[in-house]
Amino acid sequence: MNPRRLGRNLPIPLLIVVALGLVAVTLTSPSGLEAPGSTGVTAQPALPEQPPLPRKQRVPIRAGNTDSGPGTRVALRQLVVATDTDDFGLAAWKSVLDGIGTPYDVLLARTERLDANRLVRPDGVGRYNGILLTNNALLYPDNGNYQAAFDAQEWNALWDYERAFQVRQVSLNTFPGQSPEDYCLRPVGEGAIGTTPELATVAGAGSQVFDYLVADAKIPIVQSYLYRAKLGCDATPLLTVGQDVVGVISTRDGRERAALTFSVGPDAVSTKLLGLGLVRWATRGIFLGEQRHWFGVDVDDWFSSTLRMRPDGTKDVYRLTGAEAADVADQQRKVRQAHPLAKDFTLNLPYNASKFDARAPARCSDDTTEPLSSYTKCLAGEFRWINHTSTHPQMNDTPYDRNYTEIQRNLADAATGGLKVPHSVLKTPEYSGLGVYNPDPESPDPPTDHGLAGSNKELLKAASDLGVKYMQGNMSFAGHRPPCFNCGIYHPLQKDVFIVPDWPTNIAFEAVTPDEQKALYNAEYGEHTYESIVKGEAEVALQHVISGSAYVHTLHQGNLHQYADGRSLAFDWIQAVLAGYTAYYRVPLKNTDWITLANHVEHRTSHFGQLTEDAVWNRVTNAVSYTPRNDGSVFITGIQTREATDEDQKGPDEAEIYGSDAISRLGVSAGQTITVTASPRS
Repeated sequence: MNPRRLGRNLPIPLLIVVALGLVAVTLTSPSGLEAPGSTGVTAQPALPEQPPLPRKQRVPIRAGNTDSGPGTRVALRQLVVATDTDDFGLAAWKSVLDGIGTPYDVLLARTERLDANRLVRPDGVGRYNGILLTNNALLYPDNGNYQAAFDAQEWNALWDYERAFQVRQVSLNTFPGQSPEDYCLRPVGEGAIGTTPELATVAGAGSQVFDYLVADAKIPIVQSYLYRAKLGCDATPLLTVGQDVVGVISTRDGRERAALTFSVGPDAVSTKLLGLGLVRWATRGIFLGEQRHWFGVDVDDWFSSTLRMRPDGTKDVYRLTGAEAADVADQQRKVRQAHPLAKDFTLNLPYNASKFDARAPARCSDDTTEPLSSYTKCLAGEFRWINHTSTHPQMNDTPYDRNYTEIQRNLADAATGGLKVPHSVLKTPEYSGLGVYNPDPESPDPPTDHGLAGSNKELLKAASDLGVKYMQGNMSFAGHRPPCFNCGIYHPLQKDVFIVPDWPTNIAFEAVTPDEQKALYNAEYGEHTYESIVKGEAEVALQHVISGSAYVHTLHQGNLHQYADGRSLAFDWIQAVLAGYTAYYRVPLKNTDWITLANHVEHRTSHFGQLTEDAVWNRVTNAVSYTPRNDGSVFITGIQTREATDEDQKGPDEAEIYGSDAISRLGVSAGQTITVTASPRS
């Protein structure tokens, strides 16, 4: 991730003060709600109806808790073999495996010796279901020469294991030669690649290995070293650059190997596009973990007036009009039509109801006293709604009663106006109250990240008392970043509140037109056209999407201004992200309600806590058995599933067919063995 990008789009404290001055601070509302212990009205009307959660469509099939029958048994764990910690390919493999959430070990071949004991457990179970090499010869530089980190005995131990346990091997950065073994690649040419990409395409067996990619996907190879090759014996190409082979599958002595003939880094687009397919091929599609692709967008501050910065530097305010709300709904429908992979795309609208006339007529017309409120009620079902507090205050030191009233009144006004809002999700203004603030609110200096331990305890208590389970954090802040991929953080000061971070964007919150976006962006990054800004920022978001990140991206209400017919900053960027995705992928983009998303992140967090224990796959019976150490959830890809019944809706398990993968989540209890049935890929 790029810290410069992550920090952008967060209003500096001076602008926060200006923006807050635009929002009414009175807490008058139709509900008449007051916080507990207040001296005002205590009547508490019904909160809004919760949006319905999706029904489970499929569930995994559990088998009896036995693993009878003979067979070759392997643990669902991968072995990454690198030369040392500086090995370029090590970071690449780790980024792929961490993204999937599959367990792995690393062997550093220069300092650790490989033998049968490292590969086979005392009970005869193979320790690994896939062997992942950083390069085919495990060479490292030594005084101007290259040395092999494995000797012949170690190579033979590895190959004997692969043969005996039917384990596949994948190598990155493979030189087309015949030492230490022959992949059937013969050299054609080689050379360094800078920032101008060479474009690889899927060929031969690649259409099955990378079946989630479109057939004509152009896979960019940049800042790499590329060996061009041709086939010299019986093998199957995976990838080509022009007429040259740059990826291959070959069979030798009862073993199966795949190789890429170029180096990849952890952040390379090629790594993200190819990594899942290579791991899936190595494991025959049976592994702990999962990878899907998500694209959700929050547009903050609906109903509010927010700061606008004109190109000449003058400040103004902006509030979306009612007619523009209808245009937003129309743009959303057109996005779905133009990008079928995003057919479920729906904006999340964190709203501030202090300017919402909940009793305005529900019609899409400007002929009302408060058009935005009327249009909103007319279009309420077109969007998803998130509690963003009533008046948008900074909540770093607000007292309990103010916090309680801000949260509850926003829900109550939504109830009066017919908006369905999840009670358990809260997004505070500018993520305030979660430990990132400047002690002097008047200071123009950037805020300090004090960590979640610096959060406003009174905010957390009020949120918890009102049933808030999930609060949104920000990946810009180190204190909000979870320790594992697609995970969240149980708040250290309020354990029943779970932090799910968002991705910020460089579409400026105070920009309403392309000229304003360009002026704000160029003041920090130098001269760029509006088109290049949108393209560049879409590429940043696309990196998150193709990596499998589930977190939403954040924009602001002014970005929805219709600066031209059917055009807004928000949808220019959204369209660019979706166009980038559909140029690569054939599998759909997931876009879910916030509770479903937060549940997924919570389950991923639990999943990473389970990876200390190995699941074991019996290759003859196809039974996969797992005994967890803790209660929680575990994801597994490649097991049999079935359609869900009404009774299944009450259980802990769920499954999805995503592309050609069956992805399941199993609820597990400490010490209780579960057995499921693998459905391996060829």
